Amino acid sequence: MTDWPLQDAKNRFSAVVNAALAGAPQRVTRRGEPAVVVLAVDEYERLRQLEKTNAPTFVEHLLAIPKGGPDDLFDRAPTKLRDVEW
Repeated sequence: MTDWPLQDAKNRFSAVVNAALAGAPQRVTRRGEPAVVVLAVDEYERLRQLEKTNAPTFVEHLLAIPKGGPDDLFDRAPTKLRDVEW
């Protein structure tokens, strides 16, 4: 991914768009910090579709955790307690 300072991206916007259309997303920085990414519409739509169909949200992932108590999840190995003198 190529980084473009904002002023350069403004001055050479056609080059930024052409590079994005060629399949290479372009990152634009402002004051040295990443600000935006320019990418082709096809790539944007593909990413949006993946977001909608495949990946559960973090909340959905947490809600999918089994809801039983600790005794419902694992079988405890039978062990003999050691004798302790008080």
